[in-house]
Amino acid sequence: MLIQTAKREARVPSHPSWRGLMEESACEVFSRMIGTEVTPISEVIVPDFGDVIAMVGMAGALCAVFRVRCSSEAALSIAGKMLGGETDASQIPDAIGEVCNMVAGNFKAKIDGLAAGCMLSTPTVVIGHHEKVFSPATTEHLFAMVDYEGKPVWLGLEVSS
Repeated sequence: MLIQTAKREARVPSHPSWRGLMEESACEVFSRMIGTEVTPISEVIVPDFGDVIAMVGMAGALCAVFRVRCSSEAALSIAGKMLGGETDASQIPDAIGEVCNMVAGNFKAKIDGLAAGCMLSTPTVVIGHHEKVFSPATTEHLFAMVDYEGKPVWLGLEVSS
């Protein structure tokens, strides 16, 4: 009987510079894919809830969940710009899920050892007022915030051990 053992990737430890890389990634994705400039907000206020929350899991050299949160108004505007015209609420999950996926991918590409050593999951999107999403395995939280046309967009990275 042949037993294969999975090769475990060496873990990449988080670093304080990652908040700036999260902001930089959001700025690049919003500029290229949405055609809108966003600017980092230095004082991050972490909300207890968000109307729209997109999540992408990260596995391999980093075990984490990357999140993008925003108001439904911001999400509808982002979806409209991303899709190039009038949109309705039914298009929000795909658009915001893809934004989260692109920001997470851009972020991981900026860190040595994560580009090829960390896989991303398919995005999951939660829509609703006062929804709270958490992971009991989280050991560290990193948060950033950007201004999208006067509306805050929160970025979160929840790292697990």
